Amino acid sequence: MRLIRKGYKPKEELVATFYAEPAKNKDFISVLESIARESSIGTWTSLRTMTASAKKLAPKIFYWDEKKHIAKIAYPQDLFERGSIVQILSSLGGNIYGMKDVKNLRWLDIEIPESFCKAFKGPAFGIEGVRKHFKVKDRPLLGTIVKPKVGLTPKQHAKVAFKAWLGGCDLVKDDENLTDMRFNRFKKRVEETLKMKEKAESITGEVKAYMPNISAPADEMLERAEFVKELGGSYIMIDIIACGFSGLQFIRNQNLGMIIHAHRAGHATFTRNPKHGITMLVLAKLARLAGVDQLHIGTVVGKMHGRKEEVLCIHKALKEPLGKLKSVFSVCSGGLHPGSVPALLKIFGKDIIIQAGGGIHGHKLGSEAGAKAMRQAIDACLEGIELSEYAKTHRELAIALKQWC
Repeated sequence: MRLIRKGYKPKEELVATFYAEPAKNKDFISVLESIARESSIGTWTSLRTMTASAKKLAPKIFYWDEKKHIAKIAYPQDLFERGSIVQILSSLGGNIYGMKDVKNLRWLDIEIPESFCKAFKGPAFGIEGVRKHFKVKDRPLLGTIVKPKVGLTPKQHAKVAFKAWLGGCDLVKDDENLTDMRFNRFKKRVEETLKMKEKAESITGEVKAYMPNISAPADEMLERAEFVKELGGSYIMIDIIACGFSGLQFIRNQNLGMIIHAHRAGHATFTRNPKHGITMLVLAKLARLAGVDQLHIGTVVGKMHGRKEEVLCIHKALKEPLGKLKSVFSVCSGGLHPGSVPALLKIFGKDIIIQAGGGIHGHKLGSEAGAKAMRQAIDACLEGIELSEYAKTHRELAIALKQWC
């Protein structure tokens, strides 16, 4: 059964774009057909059990460029379980990576028809909902990660968060590897930090938020999320690679009414190799289907790997129309400080969450001053003033620029 359909125009299919390098002495077109079969209805040999109805589910390889090793394959929707990202990954990101015919294989992109999106909840809040929550319409949101990542007691953690909120941060979050340790129990940390959040709100008059990391086995995640909600928390954070899309969808499908912040820790284990694995773009689109409201995308100018073109593509994909699904707030985090702000706004615009850890808590005058410096940098950019000029009348920013630029 031939799967090559040059010039075919997909209608309601899911379209996957692959980079494929054939193994030695293997033909490019035959390898593409092997990929298409293995990810759908076929196997390595002909089948007497192949029915006419099964043949109708065959995907179509409708575009390929042998020099660039690129191909596009259209998959009928009926190949996929409605509302299940797990099954999509098992199909399009599954056995095909283990085939001997393939030297390198990278899943570059996925195009999802509007009709297919209806089975997924998508973000409960999205960019508009998050902005409404904070009552902030026209500036980037500012967040921080409590540092050091681990090692603080619940009270110490809450104190650091409090100082960051006083300085101007909108959000404070746990880091990816802080969950429920002996030296910092989850429930005690949440209690102490939410108390400080309320105190910061009363002093500043601004809406503040704390994003506790609930990452754990699914049943424990739900218990932690419900605990946060009982205490008046508005946010939860999930390590979506470690917890998996099953755990993520499970929490989103509970309709808890809390904003979901998605950390992508571990993604580079299979997204970084330019010739093999799955791109962050694919993961971002699937995360949007699953229902995250905020997602780390990279920074271009920070410490994390990610080419400008790639990161911008993710940023765009999280905002572009996709059925009735809401948009996702892009989070830029990793090695940022006040001097990074102009470049971030120039690259991404205002619809981002700027998240700095060391670039706030490493400030010579402490966390509160570090947060002030970041807000001052944002204000300067929004007013069209050079940071060096703005720093002349803003001490915290001046110190930060001297320290890191």
